[in-house]
Amino acid sequence: MDWDDFRRALASERLPCALVDLDALERNVDRVRARIAGTGRTVRVASKSVRHRGVLRRVLERGGDAFRGLLCYSADEAAWLASQGFDDLLIAYPTVQHASLDAVAQKVALGANIRCIVDSSDHLEALGAAARRASITLDAVLDLDVSYRPLGGRAHLGVRRSPLRSADDVGALARAAKSVPGVRMVGLMAYEAHVAGLPDASASAGAAKNAAARALKSLAIPAVRALRGAAVSAMRVECPDAALVDGGGTGSIEITAADPVVTEVAVGSGFLCSHLFDGYAGLDLEPAQFFALEVARVPDRDHVTCAYGGYVASGTPGLDRLPMPWSPRGLAWIGLEGAGEVQSPLRVDRAERRPRVGDPVIFRHAKAGEMAERFREYLMVRGGVIEAREPTYRGDGVCFG
Repeated sequence: MDWDDFRRALASERLPCALVDLDALERNVDRVRARIAGTGRTVRVASKSVRHRGVLRRVLERGGDAFRGLLCYSADEAAWLASQGFDDLLIAYPTVQHASLDAVAQKVALGANIRCIVDSSDHLEALGAAARRASITLDAVLDLDVSYRPLGGRAHLGVRRSPLRSADDVGALARAAKSVPGVRMVGLMAYEAHVAGLPDASASAGAAKNAAARALKSLAIPAVRALRGAAVSAMRVECPDAALVDGGGTGSIEITAADPVVTEVAVGSGFLCSHLFDGYAGLDLEPAQFFALEVARVPDRDHVTCAYGGYVASGTPGLDRLPMPWSPRGLAWIGLEGAGEVQSPLRVDRAERRPRVGDPVIFRHAKAGEMAERFREYLMVRGGVIEAREPTYRGDGVCFG
């Protein structure tokens, strides 16, 4: 969609608003499906990068047999999604809160297929207690930390998410799980965040840092594969029927799918293609999610000021966490102000079309799922025409952190 398409579609809409280009969304799903074709792997859709029931359903339906289940970011979210008709849910982050685990156990007792991540005996005991309170068995999945730690561990590339850092660690916790009543070990997750979440060419990093990132990723990939393979073997010594092995993200689809021990690849941000994923080599995806702000003021010929707009993404603070002015072309943030709480001034390139008071300016968020927390609904657009209005999690009245 170009700016004229956006202007026509939003002519009668109250701004700010958010929209999804359904044509682009479907093409992105098709591209992800093509990337795993012939590998024998399936795609698990990461809900945290969507947070919208309608989009989740569309992605799963379009993906067909190649897409299987959701990777949830909260136990309470998984229980709620089960109540909305979703199934095959893997909770990617652990909890020991009784109320949250009891909510999951209640859904499992009613027939839902929900699996919970664990990385410690504390998690196992809490999971087992919830299972016993509901008189059921709960499935557990081990969370392996595959961060790259060269120089004897003095350097660290990756996230700090789990104390399970070796095959021995995995084997020991799998062994411990067998003695916890109500818990069944069914698999392992090994998310290579330092590969899937590190762009090859970030506009804010500079040439030297980008080159270093690419070099480190090339060193980290073989290490991930070796550790994951050893950990899966150790798990299956203790739990031979533990079949699930989850890994990857949008930034590592083909790399992860090529690992012979992996059974499924998690993908989330790639479907809506937030702008942090513009810097990945070989990712042939297109923007499918946008928000629009009203031009409320024109302070001078070199600037326009939009109402609202301070929708900044989580992570290490930096320019790449700001929304990206997308349409019309030639708009840029002002360094001293950035994206504001109630107004957002932009510099205008005089060679491009100047928005006037009342016009919409279109932006892309840095993180697709987080944008859903700022809007109650998405306008679902096809061929430049709004065909539906569907609630985000926020519009559904739920929030999971």
